[in-house]
This record gives sequence, C-alpha cells and structure tokens, in this order.
Amino acid sequence: MNLLRDLYISRGPAAGFAAVGVFWGSFAALVPVIKPQVGLSDGQFGLALLITSIGAVMAMWLAPLAERGLGARALGVLTALLAVATLLPGHTTNGVMFTLAMLGVTMTSGTLDVAMNARVSALEAQVGRSLMNLNHAVFSVAYAFCALATGLARELGLGPAAILTGGGLLIGVLMLQAFAAPVPDAEHEADGVEVAPLPWALLLPGGMIILIAFMSEQATEGWSALHLERNLGAGAAQGALGPALLGITMAVGRLTGQVVANRVSERMVIRWASVTAGIGACIAATAPSLGVAYLGFSILGLGVSVMAPMAYAWIGRMVPNRYRSHAISRISVVGYAGFFVGPPLMGFLSEGFGLAVSFLAIGGILFAVPLLLVPVLSRRTAP
Repeated sequence: MNLLRDLYISRGPAAGFAAVGVFWGSFAALVPVIKPQVGLSDGQFGLALLITSIGAVMAMWLAPLAERGLGARALGVLTALLAVATLLPGHTTNGVMFTLAMLGVTMTSGTLDVAMNARVSALEAQVGRSLMNLNHAVFSVAYAFCALATGLARELGLGPAAILTGGGLLIGVLMLQAFAAPVPDAEHEADGVEVAPLPWALLLPGGMIILIAFMSEQATEGWSALHLERNLGAGAAQGALGPALLGITMAVGRLTGQVVANRVSERMVIRWASVTAGIGACIAATAPSLGVAYLGFSILGLGVSVMAPMAYAWIGRMVPNRYRSHAISRISVVGYAGFFVGPPLMGFLSEGFGLAVSFLAIGGILFAVPLLLVPVLSRRTAP
C-alpha cells in the first residue's frame, strides 16, 4: 500500500519517467533494424549517438532555464515534445537524418530527465518520504514492457516507423497525466536555493559513480539486442528479451532499494551493487548461449539499478539542507552524461574488437567503482 501511495504522490514525474522509458525501451529493441535502415556501421552508429549526446548535455545545462520559463507546465510540455520527437527516428533513411532525429530525442529526453528528477526531489522534501527509487523503477517497467512489445511487433512484421508512432501516441497519453498532476509547493521556492561552496573532490566522485551506472545501463539498452542477435543467433523477439530483462531486473532492484536504503549504508550498497553489475556484464560478454547471456544481463540489471539512486542519497546526506539542490544539480551534470557516453563507447569498441569486448570493457569500468570511487567518497565522509 505504501508503494501505491508513493506512486500517487509522485504521479506527475512518474508519467515523465514512464515516457522516457517508452522511447528508450522501444529504441533498444529496434537498434538491429534501425542501424541497417540508415546504412551505418557500428562505428558510424556510435559516432551518430556521440553527436547527439553533445546536444543532450547542452540541453541539460539549459534545463533549469526551461523549467523556470515553463513553470508548473514544465513536465507536461516536455513530455509533449518527447512524444513528437519519438515519431522521427523511425522515418529516417540515412545517417544524417538519423543523427538529427536522435538529436531532437536526446535533447528533449535529457531536459525532461532533469525536470522530473527535480520534481521528485521537491516532492520528497514536501512529504518527507523517499520517492526516487520508485520513480526510477517506473522508468524500468516502462522500458521493459516496450522492449518486449517492440520485439513482438517486429516478429509480426512491423517496422520502426509504425512502432515508434505507437510509442509517440502512448507518450501523448502520459503527457495528460503530467499536465494534470499538482505541482509541489517546494518548486516555488527555487529562487531561494543557495549556491553550494562544495569541493569538486566531493562532487566529482559522486557524479562519476552515477555516470558509470547510467553509462552501463544505456550501453546495455542500446547494444544488448544486437549482441544477442549477431553473436548468439537470436531472433527479433529473443533479441528484445535482453534489454527487456535489464529493465525488469532494474525495476526489481529499485523497488527493493526502497527498503534497503533504510537499513544498509549507501557505501555498502554501491560497493556490492557495482561488483554484481560488473560480474553480470562479463557473463553476458562471454556467454556461450542465449540462456547464459540472459542471466548476465539480469545480474547486470540488478546491480546497476541502485547505484545512481544510492549515490544521490549519499551525496545529499553529506551536505547541509540549504546546499542540497545545488549539489544534486552538479553531480547530475556529470552523471547524466553517462546515458550518452555508453552507446558511442560501445560502437567504437565494437567496430574494432567486437561487441563481446565492448561488454567486457563495461564490466571493467564497473569494477573501478568499488576500487577507486567508493574509497575516495568514504574518505570525504570520514570525521
């Protein structure tokens, strides 16, 4: 019952999280057909996503201005823009058109991402309850559902244009909820937020943990289906099961995180979660069969699911209340770049060494979290 109450409280940003999940879940399962449709190699596909990531990061810097200008309508307007942008990539037939279409998606999705996380943070302050893990779980559920639905639609012969048109219509429905939900009073106090005199020695390691978590998540979302179909002979529906399993296990992990966060320290959770995710990535990379690969992606999803929310909570606990919003915004700038760094990194490594090596590299990066970043942050919290 508590989960349902929390979901009702955060129904506005939850609609935004679901909308983002609709697009990225559909897109992940469409990569094997979109890439040949636009005539790009692995490296060129990665370069296209890298170009779009630059625009997305720029949009994130400007997101506070967009929020301030749109006011209470911010979530609704940004969700509507994402619905329109979702229609575009499926109709592209060459690399330039695809890059421009995805630029529209990533800029809109990135701005909405910042706005909905800020709305959740304001709601948490207003009701005194943790809501972040639940809302991230909503994204994961929407992502998994749409990845599976896209795989089935491909089996029935539907192409990217038809599938993403359906996704755009679904996001349009979610837009109505984003417009209808009440705005927390805390948002009207944004002008009073103080700029935090916080050292980058604190913020950068926290942001890097979030970056690595998001990078691993987005790399798997964008390339797992291709890995399963190319290297293990999966069909369209079987390939879509890779990103779908990631979304399902991430949803389970984040819902569990609602409970774990009140019993275990963030440091301990992040340490073991990153090790778990790294092991999962290595299993998926070296899997001799589809079943083993599915197991690897499931383990990866369980581990990576709680890394970013726990890092936000850890940094938030380190700073005074009046500085928290500023601190969260700074680590978000670093962290959200991971959503867009992962797929290009995978593309470049795949072009030179194959997708298996790409996933092994993701595993190695995840192991750097407990070995390097957690100890650095632990020293910052030591008395």
